[in-house]
Amino acid sequence: MADRFAARDVIIAKRDGMELSDAQIDWVIDAYSRGAVADEQMSALAMAIVLNGMNRREISRWTDAMIRSGERMDFTGLARPTVDKHSTGGVGDKITLPLAPLVAACGAGVPQLSGRGLGHTGGTLDKLESIPGWRGGLSPDEILDVLGRAGAVICETGDELARADKKLYALRDVTGTVESIALIASSIMCKKIAEGVGAVVLDVKTGSGAFMKEPEQARELAQIMVTLGLDAGVPTTALITRMDVPLGRTAGNSVEVTESVEVLAGGGPDDVRELTLVLAREMLAAVGMDAVDPADVLDDGRAMDSWRRLIRAQGGDPDAPLPLGRESQDLLAPRDGVITRLDAYGVGVAAWRLGAGRARKEDPVQAGAGVRWYVSQGDEVREGQPLATMYTDTPFRFGAALADLEHAISVGDPADAAEPMPLVLDRIGA
Repeated sequence: MADRFAARDVIIAKRDGMELSDAQIDWVIDAYSRGAVADEQMSALAMAIVLNGMNRREISRWTDAMIRSGERMDFTGLARPTVDKHSTGGVGDKITLPLAPLVAACGAGVPQLSGRGLGHTGGTLDKLESIPGWRGGLSPDEILDVLGRAGAVICETGDELARADKKLYALRDVTGTVESIALIASSIMCKKIAEGVGAVVLDVKTGSGAFMKEPEQARELAQIMVTLGLDAGVPTTALITRMDVPLGRTAGNSVEVTESVEVLAGGGPDDVRELTLVLAREMLAAVGMDAVDPADVLDDGRAMDSWRRLIRAQGGDPDAPLPLGRESQDLLAPRDGVITRLDAYGVGVAAWRLGAGRARKEDPVQAGAGVRWYVSQGDEVREGQPLATMYTDTPFRFGAALADLEHAISVGDPADAAEPMPLVLDRIGA
């Protein structure tokens, strides 16, 4: 595509609140994917989109341009119907780890394209890479091979799938441009549509630890994504789920893998198990397999067997001990009382400061960094009781992380304890 536009002019147009034309959108995505638009220019455009938004036409065209920037996948040759789940991101959101093998054990195919951490939220690939030997960078042939052997695959989006989005996804993380309904919707759905699955289920988080803080924002995002999927001929539904408090009892990398295995073994935190089952039922219904009860499959060990096949098929050792930060420090209750606040955002930032996330897109993460908490909102505690433990290999990080955690987990009087939102707030779709 000839460079018949200038990046500066496109940036200024959106900065000044104007609509971008189809031709401008097509050009800027193509030019960015081939390096004719620089990172700093796309950063400026992304910030203009964050501030001024895009209308439905612009979002649809942006998504289509992202899809056309790369290749598409094709799973029509598989014997199983295929379905994928995507979460908009949260704190302690390890649901993909037990969910993918569970749905595979129920008989569906789950090609789960996953990402790395964005801001204070964790990344599925970062978590799984704490398992010795496991790798998520698979070729298209390897993806099909793992799907055939394990029924599920959890892997990185290939360089050729929605090529422009992969560059923009990493850029948004480090330029303060994650929180945009338009960019989130297009980023998620361009990959899901290009992936070629039979159906998509979306888990749209809302609350302090989510990118969509208010339920109405989450509903707007969900509705846009469902519309994008349906317009592309992909059956798509969305659940609005809470993220005012973190999921489970851990946030980080290896600590979340450990908790996921507990769920696959029939235990684990109640909220992680419940949301895993809710999403499994939604995924199975989307491909006409709702006669299968995933709770039975989780409880009788078939889901654990599926997990072990999946990890081995991607080079990992499911029996290997997982790394844990060499240094640890506890947060203690400052007084007698009850837990009045367990804030997802603060917990997520603490885990990020400990090394579980990244400040720049090229930064490594610590596999063993994270937070484990022992309390829920409303729990009674005694002065000096451990409320949480922080883990890291670099103890200089404890100071800032402790300050965040002290703000996130508060002890007060019973009358001041807030009620968390319901786990599932709404469903959008047919």
